[in-house]
Amino acid sequence: MPRIAYFGPSGTFTEMALAELESSAAFEGPVERVAAPSQGAALDLIRSGDVDGAVVPIESSVEGSISATLDSLAIGPRLQIVAETELEVTFTILAGSGTRLADVRTLAAYPVAAAQVRMWVSRNLPNAQLYTSASNAAAAEDVVAGHADAAVSTALAGERLGLTAVASGVADHEHAITRFVLVTKPRSAPRSTGADRTSIVLELPNEPGSLMRAFAEFATRGIDLTRIESRPTRTGLGTYRFYLDCVGHIDDAAVAEALKALHRTARIRFLGSWPATSATGTPPPSDEAAAEWLTQLRKGVADL
Repeated sequence: MPRIAYFGPSGTFTEMALAELESSAAFEGPVERVAAPSQGAALDLIRSGDVDGAVVPIESSVEGSISATLDSLAIGPRLQIVAETELEVTFTILAGSGTRLADVRTLAAYPVAAAQVRMWVSRNLPNAQLYTSASNAAAAEDVVAGHADAAVSTALAGERLGLTAVASGVADHEHAITRFVLVTKPRSAPRSTGADRTSIVLELPNEPGSLMRAFAEFATRGIDLTRIESRPTRTGLGTYRFYLDCVGHIDDAAVAEALKALHRTARIRFLGSWPATSATGTPPPSDEAAAEWLTQLRKGVADL
């Protein structure tokens, strides 16, 4: 039975994403779930060999990319993303038995969650003091421990800890989506489906035009970039890594050519190619006709 880590403790949206991957047959059978205290800790369990894979959040439609996950993927021995799933995220305000919403004076929340319910809290709990928790499920545990009156959490955490939902479906934005990825040690990428996502990390030479030239490798081949983000390397001011997602698969000729071209001039980390849950952007053009034309030229066929 494979051991799969997730950003815990039990009751987080990440555990729910792991359950979604299990139900979609991302694994060959049942898995042993292993809770980890952070995204980085979950990924480090793969590197140490303690688990076979990990599920971590990587992007929110409201707050953007999850920096802790991006940084952990960029640093240390290379890991690879092999699958993804998306969850529509709304929160539940949990409290102890007998506590009403009007009674809440301290509210525990994971920072990413707090950012997604900021306006709701301002309207409904304007005098509540925010207490920072390590995760959505940990916020519920903080209520049980008496550190806060209520928590921004999940219904699953409430069920497991015996807490009462004093508000449900809490979110500042309708249809907020968070994308979660399944990460393993490097291996062959899943087979191309025609609706795939490829992700890389670039470290470019600090010289004029380096970023423009990198983008041009995609643009000239008709490859659609769907995410472009920079994160500091933390080695000094002005030094950044660039995280790029594109539509397509490493087995697509256009994507493969772009990666080879980037490798000649930049430090590139391949994070994986895998089926996208929701297709966005335009797939790269096929080169079958051009490849066949070149084959015929090499054979000496006339009048092409």
